[in-house]
Amino acid sequence: MRFFVRQPADSDLIAGLRTGGNQRRQSEDRLYRKYVYLIAEGVRKHRLEEDDCASAYSDTILTVIEHILNQRFEGHSALSTYIYQIFNNKCIDLIRKKTSQRSQVHNAVSLDDSLLQLPDSARSIVQQLIAQSDVDRLRRLINQLGDKCREMILAWGEGYSDDEIARQLNYNTASVAKTSRLRCLERLRELYK
Repeated sequence: MRFFVRQPADSDLIAGLRTGGNQRRQSEDRLYRKYVYLIAEGVRKHRLEEDDCASAYSDTILTVIEHILNQRFEGHSALSTYIYQIFNNKCIDLIRKKTSQRSQVHNAVSLDDSLLQLPDSARSIVQQLIAQSDVDRLRRLINQLGDKCREMILAWGEGYSDDEIARQLNYNTASVAKTSRLRCLERLRELYK
């Protein structure tokens, strides 16, 4: 006998996301799991690495959640069509970015090349200053994110899995913790610009 897991209806997911609180977190997790098959499809269709497709998929889910909450998703198409289109566009953006980076790599003068022209003692001092400056800036920006994001990013940076982070920070599942972590990292990326 075969058992099928009932997939949540799009209208239920959308209503849950808009409800907020614990209901929103559960709906985020269900939305993430419902369309996770797109990662494998992106690997097959776009010939990208699985990590790249997983990142594009997570970005897609975060974008869709934002669009639902901001009422930008108006329901003129099925939610699956909307998610697929955004995911597909993000994969194409990745391909374009990788292609343009490959062509630019030969035109750039790297900092490492410039450092090689310095004497050994000056080189190590400059490298230490750059590293310390980057670390200080990163600490300041992480502190701007708030306590929950800071704890999550620091735990992730120390090698804790999403499952461990979910238990430590009282998230329902590792998927919810991952979605929240990616949202925090996206905010950090925006601050870093």
